[in-house]
Amino acid sequence: MANFDTIKGFAFDLDGVLADTARFHSQAWRQIADELDIPWTEALESGIKGIDRMSSLMLILNSKGVADNYSDEEKEALAKRKNDHYKELISTLTPDDVLPGMHEFLADLKANDLKMSIASASKNAPFILDKLQISDYFVGVVDPSKVKQGKPAPDIFAEAAKILNLPPEQVVGLEDSEAGITSINDAGEISVGIGDALQLHAAKINFPSTKDVTLAQIKAHLNW
Repeated sequence: MANFDTIKGFAFDLDGVLADTARFHSQAWRQIADELDIPWTEALESGIKGIDRMSSLMLILNSKGVADNYSDEEKEALAKRKNDHYKELISTLTPDDVLPGMHEFLADLKANDLKMSIASASKNAPFILDKLQISDYFVGVVDPSKVKQGKPAPDIFAEAAKILNLPPEQVVGLEDSEAGITSINDAGEISVGIGDALQLHAAKINFPSTKDVTLAQIKAHLNW
């Protein structure tokens, strides 16, 4: 594990790390599932976490074995309908929706001249950051449509390091999903899992919730 002194940047997932927009994804996807008469289950709820839009749709359709019943055009239309509803929901976000502890953590990183980028599967990330009024903290946002593979592939976190102009070993990635932790690890970065330590057991460092995440704690873990 890297020593903290080698760390120069941080790459953030968005949903569940900076704001609780995951609930809006669930609401929007559940509406699509209901329309298609597909039962909404805990497996679907957890399965869509951290993966891109089309992968989420395929997971839902495959849960009932009906993916082949829809043409590519129909799948695109379903994904668009979900996103339209999701955008309506996230338009209600305010700075108060930044998760506990994250305002302070971002400010601490900035005060210590540590660069930050966003590695989210959401194509709406720039809009969400603007609604939360935290865009200025970040050097850039990875465009998920421009990477070859979504999470759990390493592409998006590898790109997040490139945005920071840093080698991966100098970057810490923060995630709340298994797919995201795999992505960070395979990109060669230091993974910080936020949430259930058993579920996120592959993370190098674990925190129960965002309010527990501090630069001092990360430094202590890396210098242990």
